[in-house]
Amino acid sequence: MPFLSLVSFPVLIGVFWLINCVKVLNEYERGVVFRLGRMMAQPLGPGLTFILFPIDRLIRISLRTITLDVPPQDVITKDNVSIKVNAVVYFRVIDPNKAIVEVEDYLFASSQMAQTTLRSVLGQVELDELLAQREKLNQQLQTLIDKQTDPWGVKVSAVEIKQVDLPEEIRRAMARQAEAERVRRAKIIGADAEFQAAQKLVDAARLMSEQPMSLQMRYLQTLAEIATEKNSTIIFPIPIDLIKPFLEKAVSK
Repeated sequence: MPFLSLVSFPVLIGVFWLINCVKVLNEYERGVVFRLGRMMAQPLGPGLTFILFPIDRLIRISLRTITLDVPPQDVITKDNVSIKVNAVVYFRVIDPNKAIVEVEDYLFASSQMAQTTLRSVLGQVELDELLAQREKLNQQLQTLIDKQTDPWGVKVSAVEIKQVDLPEEIRRAMARQAEAERVRRAKIIGADAEFQAAQKLVDAARLMSEQPMSLQMRYLQTLAEIATEKNSTIIFPIPIDLIKPFLEKAVSK
């Protein structure tokens, strides 16, 4: 029995050592290896990998895109309007070695960089530009943040401004402005309709002056319309031109 115990103890030690030497990395993972404190040239993975425990230390790094929610930031725009803005940043690690060596915590560092850049960029634009040109600002934020995180081996693929919280007085002012704009458009449309109607009347008057018979036909049409109403007596003047042929015939007799 003591002999078996002496034999099994090294076997257990060997199994324990082998388990710590064999690592399995997923397709989206890479392993940064430090051997006695010095980083290996190339990260390991994916699949089955082997390290020398305990002189090697492996750190897993995910290469998947990370969605970082930037908390609401207090921003004072160029026209001195205090607002709260939050955003979302999409980034991923493209160089695992840099992500471990160049920065202590690339997730926290990227979050802080996104917050400071958001306040800096939006503080240089006016409120109207922030609301109307959000796509342009998203592109500008993405370029600046990516430039700052590039030495860390982090690639920022997109930045989206999610929500802009405006003060209540600004909301009321914008509502009044929108209402005034709708009234202005309604007046312009009404004036344009009046102009077109007047233009049509002028054209009709010009046509009737050139064609006297059209005026007489209009009189007859009006008489026909009035004749359908039997509730009142209407005196309608008859143009002399309409009965002139009959008068000339009577005189000739």
